Amino acid sequence: MGMSVTISAASAQDVEQIFRLQYLCFQSEAELYGNYRIDPLTQTLSSVREEVATDLVFVARLGDEIVGSVRGAIDEEGAGRIGKLCVHPRLQGHGLGTRLLRAAESALAGERAATRFRLHTGERSEGNLRLYRKAGYARVGDTTGEDGVRLILLEKEAAAPEFVASA
Repeated sequence: MGMSVTISAASAQDVEQIFRLQYLCFQSEAELYGNYRIDPLTQTLSSVREEVATDLVFVARLGDEIVGSVRGAIDEEGAGRIGKLCVHPRLQGHGLGTRLLRAAESALAGERAATRFRLHTGERSEGNLRLYRKAGYARVGDTTGEDGVRLILLEKEAAAPEFVASA
């Protein structure tokens, strides 16, 4: 009787659900830093709408409900930037974050020719850091966001395309 979660590209009809989910998911991050002015909580609905229209945005769906999302874009150096990865609190710890991350990486490499991926997370966000390390990301630096939160910068090379050999 259980439904499975599917990953797909986001559409304009998904914007409001993505916006609400992002606000819900990043409450725990804001609490961790004692800062409720972090970017995911101050982003406007029109800004999310613009990202869905221009970036690679993926959602995880459980039936009609969006329970996860991630954004991907190419930066000025041609690297795939991944951001705002979030999974509904009730579904965390079941691999959805990893699946969303892989979807963003695959699309950035396949559709936008990214040869490396970049992302950042707060320095106290141990769960996020664990996820990214498991996915092959390595720390390349740190910075302070506009909101004052100390961020860890992570990168990894995009995997070379796999070729199938036949006899």
